[in-house]
Amino acid sequence: MWTRPLRLGVAIGVMVAGAAAKAEQPLSAIDWLSDSIATPAGRPDGPVINRVPETEPISVAPLGATSRDAVGLMPARVAGLPENLWGPGDSVTIARAIRAERFDTLPAAQTLLFRILLMEQAPPTGEMEEGQILLARLDKLLDLGALDQAQALVERAGPTDPALFRRWFDISLLTGQEDRACAAMRANPGVAPTFPARIFCLARGGDWNAAALTLETGRALGFITDEEDALLARFLDPDLFEGEPPLPAPVRPSPLIFRMREAVGEYLPTTTLPVAFARADLRPTAGWKARIGAAERLARTGALTPNQLLGVWTEREPAASGGLWDRVGALQDFDLAMLSGDRAEIARTLQPAWAAMVSAELEVPFAQLYAARLAGLRLKGSAGALAFRIGLLSDDYEEIAQAYKPQTTEETFLAGLARGEVTGLLPLNSLGEALRDGFKATPAPTQDRLLREGRVGEAILSAIDLITTGAGGDIADVTRGLALLRQLGLEEVARKCSLQMMLLERRG
Repeated sequence: MWTRPLRLGVAIGVMVAGAAAKAEQPLSAIDWLSDSIATPAGRPDGPVINRVPETEPISVAPLGATSRDAVGLMPARVAGLPENLWGPGDSVTIARAIRAERFDTLPAAQTLLFRILLMEQAPPTGEMEEGQILLARLDKLLDLGALDQAQALVERAGPTDPALFRRWFDISLLTGQEDRACAAMRANPGVAPTFPARIFCLARGGDWNAAALTLETGRALGFITDEEDALLARFLDPDLFEGEPPLPAPVRPSPLIFRMREAVGEYLPTTTLPVAFARADLRPTAGWKARIGAAERLARTGALTPNQLLGVWTEREPAASGGLWDRVGALQDFDLAMLSGDRAEIARTLQPAWAAMVSAELEVPFAQLYAARLAGLRLKGSAGALAFRIGLLSDDYEEIAQAYKPQTTEETFLAGLARGEVTGLLPLNSLGEALRDGFKATPAPTQDRLLREGRVGEAILSAIDLITTGAGGDIADVTRGLALLRQLGLEEVARKCSLQMMLLERRG
């Protein structure tokens, strides 16, 4: 617990250093970010440069300065994308497009989006608002629950700017590094904390009297809401409220509220909160069931690797049955069979394990873990046919398709998609026709204009949008999205998306 007994009968003080009025709610890219500093802003303070009529947009930067928007965790060549991703685009439009991307898309599209978010990239040469693209990338990583990646990215940039520090502070709260975040807040006078954040950090640092005084000051000045007051009072002195009913559950808790609720014994389940909160349930102190649920949520968005997911699945043996436990049991039975190398046992346990993965929408992580080894076993019959389909969802899809002899028209079509050879293929339905046409079509005029102007990154985001809506049932967008991906040179992504649309039950 983070609390110790302390009576709150402290006189109202006049200290207001580092705090500002909350007359206006700050702009926020994600509405659950904590109101942790006094002036967090979605855009830098100061006037915005207007476009110059009938001229090219002008961007200005100090000589020798490195834009924060260029910061990344992997070189562009490793991401397989051009470093000048944004070309002559303008930063506000690009940031808006990044934030608009949905994370409930195909795994292959998710992976492509991650590459854009994490790569080193040259800032656009059009109209520029410094740091806007970096903030949008961070917000999308938070949307995906990729807190470790977001933390590494913001620390590479340096969380000294209020908007960056605000995100870093929340990430630290959800990853259990709040003491580090509070120490940084104290060491950075340029980041003025709001009263709740100041009180939280004072208490975490053991200065309970100063925390209580700050609470009384915030009350007197009207900088603390009734809801914040009730929670902070319990946080500082839980003994006063022993036997009292729990506080009403907040509609939209921030990470700061989440951690203080946890500290007073009124933990908020993360299953109904944004996926980023699931990261808190991966801590060793969480129960195994909560850890499994959190790991699966994060794996669906690509924030957790298949090996990390497997590590949580296999921590111990299920002690119960039904629902999640049956899924873990089926996976563990299959994993044990794979470790033993017993082909008969592998064939027997494969179907139940796969059915469990389908029900949880975790087919692709499963395929990444086992597809290559399954292909090497050359199983016969229905187990062999299932192993082929699983293999097409892995990174080894093309090699597996080359080595397999199709037994049905559908398998022939799938193998052709994996090889990118669609001529003469016989699609079984309208989706198959749209996929086949996608390998023959050219981009629509709107997307083609982005390509001609060198706005490659925006074209990629447009392709992801088309693939997402296409996977949801808009057949025409399937064709347009695949054509655009291939025009962009993203042939592998196009093939993976095609196979996933055929093999995954994701259609609206």
